[in-house]
Amino acid sequence: QVDVVESGGGLARPGDSLTLSCAASGRSVYNMGWFRQAPGKDREFVAGINWSGSRTYLTSSLKERFAITRNNSKNTIYLRMDNLNPEDTALYYCAAQPADGNVLNTWEYNSWGQGTQVTVSS
Repeated sequence: QVDVVESGGGLARPGDSLTLSCAASGRSVYNMGWFRQAPGKDREFVAGINWSGSRTYLTSSLKERFAITRNNSKNTIYLRMDNLNPEDTALYYCAAQPADGNVLNTWEYNSWGQGTQVTVSS
């Protein structure tokens, strides 16, 4: 397991952009992903990226507005969110899984952060 810490959440207005960051500890390589949980809803997969950054996955409804990247020299992944709307309001979690896992399999993530709140409101 690895420690992951999210940052970058906050209050945004509709149409704004935000970039979330997630820093992972240790020297091992991991696949990583972003999830979110809105009030009263189940946690949902948002985006995933493999250990090298060569493959990314985004939930289809967010592909046009969100992007996931990573900087392995900083052990950090990012979630760029554009054209935010109130439906994006949620607690956003970062998670890590072993490099031989499948980023689309939620059950393979074994390290989770505490989450960073994103609130989109006018």
